[in-house]
Amino acid sequence: MNVVLKRTDVEMETRRTTNVFPESVESPRGKLVYFFLRTRDGATVAELEDGLELPKITLLGVLKALEERDVVARDGDQYVTARPA
Repeated sequence: MNVVLKRTDVEMETRRTTNVFPESVESPRGKLVYFFLRTRDGATVAELEDGLELPKITLLGVLKALEERDVVARDGDQYVTARPA
């Protein structure tokens, strides 16, 4: 069975996938951490370590950079993606 996509379907999918990351998130690790947080509505550093298999020292640097760019915020012991203003 062949599926025919209308142009609007392709445009909608393109918009959906290109708006996943804020423009200020450029590094591959930053995107990985941001995506993990976004898809799980936040996570602790331990959950990030387990889920991404990255060392804590690496995660802390990435999280600091994301916080400085105002795309990630701390909520208690969890990090969450920042809410749009």
